[in-house]
Amino acid sequence: MRISVVTADRTGLIAAIAGRLFDLGANLGDTTFAVLGEGAEFVSIADMPAGVRPSDVKIALASLPEVAGGQVDVAPYVFKPRFGPSGHVTHRITVSGGDQPGLVARLAEAFGQYGANIVHLEAQKTPDPAPGRYLTRFAVFIPDEAVERCVATVRNTAESLNLTVTVEKA
Repeated sequence: MRISVVTADRTGLIAAIAGRLFDLGANLGDTTFAVLGEGAEFVSIADMPAGVRPSDVKIALASLPEVAGGQVDVAPYVFKPRFGPSGHVTHRITVSGGDQPGLVARLAEAFGQYGANIVHLEAQKTPDPAPGRYLTRFAVFIPDEAVERCVATVRNTAESLNLTVTVEKA
């Protein structure tokens, strides 16, 4: 099942959600959590015991005080829950600098030119004392034969926007 909870961010939120899923017999697979402004999002692909329906999970999570006023969506997951070779992270790339419209789109296009797959993306405005600063982290799969050209293109794209780039092999 694909489980998504979007609600106000609060202390104990992950513990409450994960605890309730454990009580239902869930085996969590790929799971992400992010604070998004004043809100937060928890998403997981979970194996559930036979007989546990999506509606059962939705009711159980929506009844949590920590989720009050939030949105819970639970549905069958139609894709294979295991990723292929392009789901393995080969590089972690961080881009930082001033916030600009289209920034994520331009960088994503640079990866796409070389058959790179963005496995995870995190982008956020940084808090004071540097208002207007933007930090983007990419966890990517880059095919071996394209690493040098892909990284060079990402660097050139970022530097043309007056951004700094760090690249780390995973």
